Amino acid sequence: MKRKLLGALLSTAMVASLVVGCSGGNDTAPADTPADTEAPADAETPADNEADDASAPAAAGGGKIGISMPTQSLERWNRDGAYLDEQFKAAGFETILTFSDDKTEQQVNDIQNMLADGVDMLVIAAIDGNALNTALEGAAEQNIPVISYDRLILNDAASYYVSFDNYTVGQLQGEYIVKALDLENAGDKTYNIEITAGDPADNNATYFYQGAIDAIQPYLDNGALNIVSGQKDFDAVATPGWKTDTALARAQNVLSSYYADGTQLDAWLCSNDSTALGVTQAVTSDYAGSNAVIITGQDGDEANLKNIVDGTQTMTVYKNVSNESIVTLALAKAILAGETIDESLIPSFGIECAFDTESYETSAGNKCPSFLLVPNVITKDNLQDLVDTGLYTMGDDGYLSATN
Repeated sequence: MKRKLLGALLSTAMVASLVVGCSGGNDTAPADTPADTEAPADAETPADNEADDASAPAAAGGGKIGISMPTQSLERWNRDGAYLDEQFKAAGFETILTFSDDKTEQQVNDIQNMLADGVDMLVIAAIDGNALNTALEGAAEQNIPVISYDRLILNDAASYYVSFDNYTVGQLQGEYIVKALDLENAGDKTYNIEITAGDPADNNATYFYQGAIDAIQPYLDNGALNIVSGQKDFDAVATPGWKTDTALARAQNVLSSYYADGTQLDAWLCSNDSTALGVTQAVTSDYAGSNAVIITGQDGDEANLKNIVDGTQTMTVYKNVSNESIVTLALAKAILAGETIDESLIPSFGIECAFDTESYETSAGNKCPSFLLVPNVITKDNLQDLVDTGLYTMGDDGYLSATN
């Protein structure tokens, strides 16, 4: 597993990258359906201004963009779909937005329908990075560029990749546990940890997992950390579909099998918020111990932010998907305008990210040029940073609600 290029940015990217770039039927409904929400008032970003200055596609009559999202059952994909739809429409593009209900066959069909409808570009967050070959062959035949959005598509028809530094996401989770338990000064003390990873069909899940494992491995090696269940390998801890109920059932099984005798559990490493939601429910209802268990997450889902306020989840790694949509729009416009695609585009984004041509492969030896944004750690102590983005509001009770 290759290490990412942004590791050095871990401790410096917090508020700056959070504040920059705020904007804003059935699963196959067109894009008009979910886009009634307004972008926040501070939505005028460098990328939005660029829509006025560099709107060659719009000036020439616009273009048609097909946006394929995995599902509406996870909060974050609703946000991604809405932000992308809003950004492209504001820049003068026509959009087709679909959600594929976590069914790869439906996503293939959705993409094929977009191609038949004459799209000029595809933006795809794949359900399964290995399962879109039929649809992408059609895109390649029509010379339709494909932006692999957030999840890497393992097909060479994917022209570019826009995501967060996914290895760093896991690394942040692991390093948080290391610091919270002060493992560098553990001495002879051993802390117990369990792991819940993501969907095996999601290429990102292995990056999250590996980043976290690499962060905690030295302490597993020296005995400061111990996995009581022995379940460490990705296949043993993976959660198909990132399903909360699946994570809950496995966590309950682990607790009843290994912790019912009073064994103390100190941390549970969860790769994202939907799995953390299940683990938190299990720990709250089925853990025999009285200590607070460190539980990690990722995405900033409202239910998990509430749990962070309540103290049942400890942290989440936040990825500003509004920023991700801004970078995607700017990249799409540059591609359609025939511009050179390299790191020289980054200043126009107004968003901190890196251009990486080495870390992600769509097939053996074929590197996919990637724009990688910087994720951030959110805890109870810095929830205001999310409010400062304009993408969340905080109620009198301290709970956060997404504005989109």
